[in-house]
Amino acid sequence: MRAWVLPGGKTGVDSLELRELPDPRPGPGEVLIRPRAWSLNYRDQMVLGGAYISGALSEDAIPLSDGVGEVVAVGAGVTAFKPGDRVAGTFHQNWEDGPVPADPGPSLGDGIASGMLAELVTLPERGVIHLAANLDYAQAATLPCAGVTAWNALFEGPQPVKPGQKVLLLGTGGVSILALQLAAAAGAVTIITSSSDEKLARAKALGATHTINYR
Repeated sequence: MRAWVLPGGKTGVDSLELRELPDPRPGPGEVLIRPRAWSLNYRDQMVLGGAYISGALSEDAIPLSDGVGEVVAVGAGVTAFKPGDRVAGTFHQNWEDGPVPADPGPSLGDGIASGMLAELVTLPERGVIHLAANLDYAQAATLPCAGVTAWNALFEGPQPVKPGQKVLLLGTGGVSILALQLAAAAGAVTIITSSSDEKLARAKALGATHTINYR
């Protein structure tokens, strides 16, 4: 298979190498996935730039946290998935639902857990979730990092957002845009800011109640 690899000790997009690697096989409790779509988060840029937590990665690593695709094969003992299922990898491999656990596990593409920027990826069964039937691959690929961040901020804290409450969204980055759609779907009054009228028009189409151009 082919995979993009960030060599240990190097930084920057220009340092990425497209390598031929052996096809992985799923071990016991693992799921083999063929990614079909990916999304890029600011956190991925930090990893590539050596600005994420501990700096430049010390060993070769496959980057990127967010990717979705289809199950190719499963290892012994896997019961929740079968070949052909449409799935995503979870951002934290020990956190598939609910509030953040005490040990959420490594995050994909952080140099500890291998990322999704490859033609084939193996993940533990616990670190994989089914895709909603109404989402295509491109839509679903935006959810594991930015989508879960937005959901956690809105609905998993001590005061979950309720219909009629006001939600202020600063800027039009990935987390803000996903939070906008989630908050609007929950019946909240959404207010979003940007310096671009074009972006605000797009935000309005996505459910913004009020828009503010701060320039």
